[in-house]
Amino acid sequence: MVLEYQALTTQDYIDLEKKYGANNYKPLDVVLTRGEGIWVWDVEGHRYLDFLSAYSAVNQGHAHPRILQALIDQAQRLPLTSRAFRNDQLPLLAKELCELTGYDKMIPMNSGAEAVETALKLARKWGYKVKGVAEDQAQIIVCSGNFQGRTISIISFSDEPQYRDGFGPFTPGFVTVPYGDLEALERAITPDTVAFSVEPIQGEAGVVMPPPGYLRAAADLCKQHNVLFFADEIQSGLGRSGKLFASDWEDVRPDMIAIGKALSGGFYPVSAVLTDSQVMDVLRPGDHGSTFGGNPLGAAVARMALRVLIEEGMIDNARQVGAYLLERLRQIASPHVKEVRGRGLLIGVELRPEAGGARRFCEALRAEGLLCKETHDHVIRFAPPLIITRAEVDWALERIERVLRTA
Repeated sequence: MVLEYQALTTQDYIDLEKKYGANNYKPLDVVLTRGEGIWVWDVEGHRYLDFLSAYSAVNQGHAHPRILQALIDQAQRLPLTSRAFRNDQLPLLAKELCELTGYDKMIPMNSGAEAVETALKLARKWGYKVKGVAEDQAQIIVCSGNFQGRTISIISFSDEPQYRDGFGPFTPGFVTVPYGDLEALERAITPDTVAFSVEPIQGEAGVVMPPPGYLRAAADLCKQHNVLFFADEIQSGLGRSGKLFASDWEDVRPDMIAIGKALSGGFYPVSAVLTDSQVMDVLRPGDHGSTFGGNPLGAAVARMALRVLIEEGMIDNARQVGAYLLERLRQIASPHVKEVRGRGLLIGVELRPEAGGARRFCEALRAEGLLCKETHDHVIRFAPPLIITRAEVDWALERIERVLRTA
């Protein structure tokens, strides 16, 4: 049965979602119905500049025509086979992704959390089969302030109380160290340590940047102790920081990288873990898998999403326009702003405690035609699609400056 609803208002949709949906999000009260490039429209026809990009899943812009066509073409041929059979898109995605990034192998999944879980399993099995850690003794070092998903195992190493409240007992085997503290990392490493998991830029924590040289030194320390350096680039990767990976800013080649979000240009959940043969080859048939992971529809979409990211110069644009946006934001004289930080087109504006929280600023910006979202109460996160121009940034800055000065 197909239900048709005529002339529903924004409030009608909000009421329906509240009545029938779970209360696990607190979105801004705008109901979107269409997107094109950097712009989105709500159900009442108002246009907004998207300054969040679906948490970096829409790096290539909304409804990119080349990715859309790849989706349509593949959907008309063959959307899903499961991994019980081979398909003609996954091998090509694997080849193109490995050639682009320089890794030997990839394993496809769907969500970012699945990619992180996959990397954790790879690290543990590598630790037992290759490094020689005693059974069930493997330890993975993680960072405070991390956000790598919401599965039971991932929230087990979160230090955000809300993510853990009511969800125990938790998965053991994780050791937490302060983000950016190299000495703490070195103290935490033991013979049972199999991996160190780190976000090169902590997006959900408030666009937190590590100290200069930290990633390079941490990678060297891991190599010295035969520990896998695992970079979660699900949000910071695929051009968001102005380079293919945020790790590239310090010439770091992680032993494992998790990617997702923009891997499909926002059309479809696609994620992957990249690593070399010595790690990936610990897996045997039946060790890990996913019915939808590596499906031909997702693989075809990901192939085109990667192609347009490179061929249309989006990474260079993110670096250049991002530097301009960051500089201009730092020039805004506002009594509310404590710090502006970021890299490329991933920028956080941290507000002073007395500013009354970031939510009210995001709501004021929505009224000005610009959509963004608060994170950790006091930070406004700005992350527009990588196709944004300097002129469009100027349009946004006019509204951001007005709100930061007067709200």
